[in-house]
Amino acid sequence: MEKADNPRPVSGQSSSELLIVGGGIMGLWAAVHAERRGIATLIADTGRLGGGASGGLLGALMPHMPDRWSAKKQFQFDALVSLEAEIAMLEAASGLSAGYRRSGRLIPLPKPHLNKIARGHSEDAERHWRAGERRFHWHVVGRPPVEGWIEASAGESGYVHDTLAARVAPRSLIAALVAFLRRAKHVRILEHAAVAGLDPDRGTAEVGGETVAFNHCILAAGHQSFPLLQGLTPGLKQPLGQPVKGQAALLKADLDPALPTIFLDGLYVIAHEGGHAAIGSTSENRFEDPTSTDVQLEALIEMARGIVPILRDAPVVERWAGLRPKAVDRDPMIGRHPDHPRLIALTGGFKVSFGLAHRLAEAVICIAGDKDCGFLLPESFAISSHIAAASR
Repeated sequence: MEKADNPRPVSGQSSSELLIVGGGIMGLWAAVHAERRGIATLIADTGRLGGGASGGLLGALMPHMPDRWSAKKQFQFDALVSLEAEIAMLEAASGLSAGYRRSGRLIPLPKPHLNKIARGHSEDAERHWRAGERRFHWHVVGRPPVEGWIEASAGESGYVHDTLAARVAPRSLIAALVAFLRRAKHVRILEHAAVAGLDPDRGTAEVGGETVAFNHCILAAGHQSFPLLQGLTPGLKQPLGQPVKGQAALLKADLDPALPTIFLDGLYVIAHEGGHAAIGSTSENRFEDPTSTDVQLEALIEMARGIVPILRDAPVVERWAGLRPKAVDRDPMIGRHPDHPRLIALTGGFKVSFGLAHRLAEAVICIAGDKDCGFLLPESFAISSHIAAASR
């Protein structure tokens, strides 16, 4: 962003080189990258920063399967590996822990044919899960590598133990990002500030009752981004995305926070610091109340208690529900709007947001500044790809 491109406010307006709409995990990382580049930025959220789906409980950082390797899988792998250093820098700058740990993952194999498939994936991981001298593995084992964490009977045909998967404490990471930004020189924060009258062609918006002129706007408002983008994209035959409800719970137990994440049939059991285990999550396309929990979550809790002995009598200390953004083509939705080049999408992360947000945010900051980040986004992530899918 060159200074000559800065918006020129008229009387009664304020200006910012960059307006970020949405203060969840995507918008916060975008603001961090903007600060690093010295870009004058305003980040605004209708509530408090990180108060939506980003303020959940799980924090699973799960890789794709290592088979049928693709540009998308390579991008996610690189992002998961690079996140470790990003969080270390963030923790050093903020003085706060993000609750990050590369704890790995256990996948029970209840049927013999799954063991055969898993052994093939093990060879795939040896080929593809490489980052310089670092190697990550997809081991197939007969018994869990940690005694007492999961019932041996859950994996009648063995277990996968991968060493790439990690986890983060969502609220701790959000707190570290916010703490970093509150000390930033180039970023201004507006909470409880609705954005209305967004005009990407003129480069203006009403933000919390204040008229703001901008050079670029990054739309990172989660599922609320979709109707805004829809209104700026005529001729679509289906929505660009939708909210998907997820439910999760936090249990209190005397457990080692280094234990690997358990994944089985959509159930995650994640050990966190402080003697907590997070359980989730549902994926509900239809729902009445986006923030209420119900029998679907109770079923997940019971399933977890059935395979994790230490959780049998563990009390539930919190139940949570929220809405995650799922783009029409499921992948994240990133890039300049083809008809409104000042407007840049940064949404649609759905279940992979925490593992990719730092890298996607870096990409959109590079896009806004017409810079080369040194890496390519997968074609399926481009907003133009999603617009094409919604036009069919």
